[in-house]
Amino acid sequence: MGLLGKKESELAVGYELAQILPRDAKPWYRTPHLVYLNLVLLVPLLSSATIGYDGSMMNGLQILTFFKKDFNNPAGAILGLMNAVYPLGKVVALFVVTPVADRFGRKIPMAFGLVGCVGFAILQGLSPNFTSFVIARAFLGFMTSFVAQPSPVLITEMAYPTQRGKLTSLYNTFFYFGAIFAAWLTFGTFKIPSTWSWRIPSIIQGAIPLIQLCGLYFVPESPRYLVSRGRIDEARRLLAKFHAGGDVESPLVAFEMREIEQAIALETEAYSSNSWLDLVRGAANRRRTLIAVIVGWFSQWNGVGVVSYYLVLVLTTIGITDPKDQTLINGLLQIFNWFVATFGGAMMVDRLGRRTLFLVSTAGMLASYVCWTGLTSAFVAHRDPGVGRAVVAFIFIYYFFYDIAWTPLLQAYPVEIYPYTLRSRGLSVTLITSFTGLIVGNQVNPIAMGAIGWKYYIVFCCLLAVLFVLIYFLFPETKGHSLEEIREIFEGKTESTDAKVEETGHHQDGAPASGQTKVAQSKHLEVTT
Repeated sequence: MGLLGKKESELAVGYELAQILPRDAKPWYRTPHLVYLNLVLLVPLLSSATIGYDGSMMNGLQILTFFKKDFNNPAGAILGLMNAVYPLGKVVALFVVTPVADRFGRKIPMAFGLVGCVGFAILQGLSPNFTSFVIARAFLGFMTSFVAQPSPVLITEMAYPTQRGKLTSLYNTFFYFGAIFAAWLTFGTFKIPSTWSWRIPSIIQGAIPLIQLCGLYFVPESPRYLVSRGRIDEARRLLAKFHAGGDVESPLVAFEMREIEQAIALETEAYSSNSWLDLVRGAANRRRTLIAVIVGWFSQWNGVGVVSYYLVLVLTTIGITDPKDQTLINGLLQIFNWFVATFGGAMMVDRLGRRTLFLVSTAGMLASYVCWTGLTSAFVAHRDPGVGRAVVAFIFIYYFFYDIAWTPLLQAYPVEIYPYTLRSRGLSVTLITSFTGLIVGNQVNPIAMGAIGWKYYIVFCCLLAVLFVLIYFLFPETKGHSLEEIREIFEGKTESTDAKVEETGHHQDGAPASGQTKVAQSKHLEVTT
């Protein structure tokens, strides 16, 4: 994220906002208040790493001799239960954390969840038997939602305007930071000739939440939450501190405050019931919620679940059975995923757009899965090691396409398309459907893999074809709009939009409004991104 020209800035935030950004802006890493903002936003960014750690850890534990010995070689439904209770706990918690986050802000539920994640990770690692291990994982999943649900919302509501799309997209790429951590940790502990080979990774699952807990004090509350609670001056001072270097009179702060206050006033009138039914009231909200459900469910049922939790079964199918080779491939895959998700996905959201990334990603995943399926069939028939290596290559190719959209946009897209009043509930819909899909997959995938082997991949080829069609007809582009302006894509222009045109002298498409004062039109501006 360096210094971009005005035209490129308009791709990220739109014409009006680009006009009032500081013209003398330096790169963000040379701007003290933006450096500080991005450092404190690392705390919520790390929330996704906790989730990524779990999937990779469970992949690694299945390889460890003492884990299999202590739990009597878990397989099929038992192995599925060990994995499924974690997202099950997250689903239950989402119905609790959503109203808590709307009422008390984003930071309070995060603090509660981080303390719980540390405590239950320790209990998980010290579990004396199968029952206590499963119970600890269920409560660990429950606490994770109190961290994971408010975090992307806080990032998108607090980030500097030209960095919002990238930062919110970066959130889920940190999934792979946790996955890399767990994969290489289990790669190291598999040599320990005792039960501590699996207990150490289980306990260290609480390390990332502990680091976050230490930094949470410095994280600001969402200015949009503050406005919704009538704390206008506090929200203005916060935006001035983090977006304008302390300048309360900054045109940027004035623009942001005006948009936030207008949007929340409209939403308060429209959604006064504060009911979950608001998510399906009106055609615009029904479309938003359908998109949220599609993104959530297909984030698990696009074929990724087979690899993310059951890589060992996939590698065994193609003849790679040595524990060292399996843990090494798992570790390398996570590094590859983080690199692609960050630079091929999150950094491209404002340049290529969300819709384009979704379409290219899904088409590539479909082509990769077809090749992967065919090669696995050939390996099973002929046991050719070369074909087995080709399957591993296509696993990486498949993940390349998955990572450019489904990793960075899983939370970033839903939090953008919903207005403030519905944002927390809308994201919860995505997460609930995602975790539900994960629960179903964790039960079905190992059973189906055991029963029909590679033929199970054909199901995902069909699902990916359906998914491409749904994205093509339902998903709109959101780049080039501020967070509040995205509402217009679904609902059209409102009276407040017309008022803003009169006040700023510009239409949403960038055309000057005749007879009006043209704000900052004569300035040649460069913006910080």
